[in-house]
Amino acid sequence: MPSIFSRIVAGEIPSYKIAEDDRFYAFLDISPKRPGHTLVIPKKEVDYLFDIDPAELGDLFTFAQRVAKAIKKAIPCKRVGVAVLGLEVPHAHVHLIPLQKETDMNLQQPKCDLSPDQMADICRSIVQQFE
Repeated sequence: MPSIFSRIVAGEIPSYKIAEDDRFYAFLDISPKRPGHTLVIPKKEVDYLFDIDPAELGDLFTFAQRVAKAIKKAIPCKRVGVAVLGLEVPHAHVHLIPLQKETDMNLQQPKCDLSPDQMADICRSIVQQFE
């Protein structure tokens, strides 16, 4: 059965899409820890990040870097943090989280309470900065 992320890529489940190319997809996390919290995934469904072909893994992080730069321009933050856990969804993914302080990276903290309009505004702001 396809993962929820594969269903998002296929357009079966809506997402706040930030960017995509033929191999990768970036979208806002629907349970963000901070405004602008974005997930970057390979379109090809692979459960474990380190099972990805080395060249493709490098390309995934190059794509994630472009997304992180757009987030940094669009969302007031000191840095964009990176986390890879991969236990909650069996599809490799990278969390990009705008940070003001190190504790912003704690994925155990409660999610931000953002309305659909706020999520759409954040998405548009990041998309406008994506190069």
